[in-house]
Order: sequence, then structure tokens, then C-alpha cells
Amino acid sequence: MAEIELDLFLRVRKFSRWAVALAIVGSFLFAQFIESSGNTWQVAVALVALAIGIPHGALDHLVTLPKSAPLKMAGFIAIYVAVAVLAVFAILTWNVAGFIVVVIMSAVHFGIGDAAFISEIDRRSVDPKLFPRYIYAIAAGALPVIVPLVSDKSSAALQRVNPNLLNWNHGISNDLLLWTMLFTGFALLRLIQKRRDAEAIDLVLLYLLAVTALPLVAFAVYFGCWHAMRHTARLTLVLPRSQKAFAEGNSGKAFLGAIWPGLPALVGTFVVSALIIVFRRDSISDQFLWITLVVVWALTVPHMAVTARLDRKALS
Repeated sequence: MAEIELDLFLRVRKFSRWAVALAIVGSFLFAQFIESSGNTWQVAVALVALAIGIPHGALDHLVTLPKSAPLKMAGFIAIYVAVAVLAVFAILTWNVAGFIVVVIMSAVHFGIGDAAFISEIDRRSVDPKLFPRYIYAIAAGALPVIVPLVSDKSSAALQRVNPNLLNWNHGISNDLLLWTMLFTGFALLRLIQKRRDAEAIDLVLLYLLAVTALPLVAFAVYFGCWHAMRHTARLTLVLPRSQKAFAEGNSGKAFLGAIWPGLPALVGTFVVSALIIVFRRDSISDQFLWITLVVVWALTVPHMAVTARLDRKALS
């Protein structure tokens, strides 16, 4: 069964690479059009990406407590939701401070998740080369988060999301970019030294996406087509329905089995976002992206804590 699991992981990796590569080429080809157009279409792309990515984080209860009694499961879900609600309140109350915490949290979560995905590939490969996983994790997390946010194109995106975030880094954009690039260069050297060419290619693609695509587009492609897809592949290793499909030799069914249970959370996230806007008496057209991002970021707080166990198992 390890062979069919490996085949799925490699196909997901190829998909995420092609998605990023197409976004990079598209950014070059349509640079003139993008610069001269509004940002409404970018908001639409970001919302589509959120829709693609949300289900991957909605199965934490099944992963953490796969065979628990209903009462124990209900308690877990209640605590999970309570943490997310507190996080929503905190981010809406302290926009900038909350955003800084989200940036740090996202970089850590994305980087560790990507390193864990690659470690699962190594676990099923024959004689894999030594993988400097933590060095890779720092670079792989910082590139898609820090670089787009400190570019000169980020102001328009932040203005559209929430104007309060425009000066979120308090003028240290160049410093953040410099340290990200220095560490990425160091990570690339270590990967090449260890003959981890595939991981070096991944970092180069993430760098090119971050510097060529507009921030909202870069986020959309990374979150929906890279992080979410790779995390979903990892979920197939622990979900009974997906494991059964693997045993039947059907990797496609295994992957879909890690998506369908999360679809109700997708609907719920957008409904909750709309209700928050109505309660706050805001404009849906102006606030929907911001509030949806807040809800997703808030859900990431318990999600990151719960998936730490899965990450630790993969990286050990």
C-alpha cells in the first residue's frame, strides 16, 4: 500500500508545482493587464482559493479522535470552536497585532506542513537522501508569507483587505525581505549539498511565485493549490475511508475521501462570515474578504495546535 500512497503524494506534488509554474508564467505574460486593472478579480481569486483550501482544515476532530465516544468528540469540538471564537474576537479587536501573530503563525504552519509532506514521501521512497527538514521548513514557510507582504505591490492588496494593516510591519519591510532571502539562499545551498534537488526546485518556485504574482494571487495559488493539496494528501494516511481506498488500489478515491467530509465546514465558514458582517452592520462587498480571512485565520489557531501531533509524527 505504501507504493500507491507514494504515487498519490508524487502526483499531488506535481500538481502543486504546475499550478505555481502556470501562475508565474501568467504573471509575466499579463503584467501589463494586471497593473492597469482593478483588484476586484484578485479578491474573487482569493475567495476561490479560500474555498478550495478550507476543507483541508475541517477534519481535525476525525484525525485527533477517530474512534472516540460521541460525548468526548462533542467536548473536543466545543473547545475547538471556543478557541476559534476567541481568536476571531482578538483579531477584530486588535487588527494589526492579530495580523502580525497570524503572519508568524502561518509561516510556521506552512513551512512545517510542507516539510512533513516531503518527509512522508521519503518514508515511502527507496534510500532517500538526508533531508534538512527544519532548514527547509523555515524557508518554505517564510517565502509565500513574508515576501508578498513586504513587496511594493502589497499596499493595494492590504488596502482592499483592511486599510488598518497598511503599516503592519512598522517600516522594517527591507529587513524582513533581506533575512528571508538570506535564509532561503542558505537553505538552497544545504539542499543542493545534500542532493535534495526536488526540494530546491520547490523553494525556487515558491520564490518566483512570491516575487512575480500580485500578493492576493500569490496567496490564492499557494494556499489553494500548494498547502491545502499537500495537507489533504497527508490526511489520507490517517483517515479510515482513505486507507480503505488505498487498500483497494484507488488513490483518487482516497484523496476525495479526505475532501468530502470537510465540505460542510466550507459552507459554514462563509455563513459565519456573512453573519458577522450583518451583526457588525458592515458592507458585504467591502468587508466579506476581510471577515472571511479573519474566520479562516481564527480557525488556524486550533488547527495548527491539533496538526502539530501529525506534523511531529511525520518529521520524527
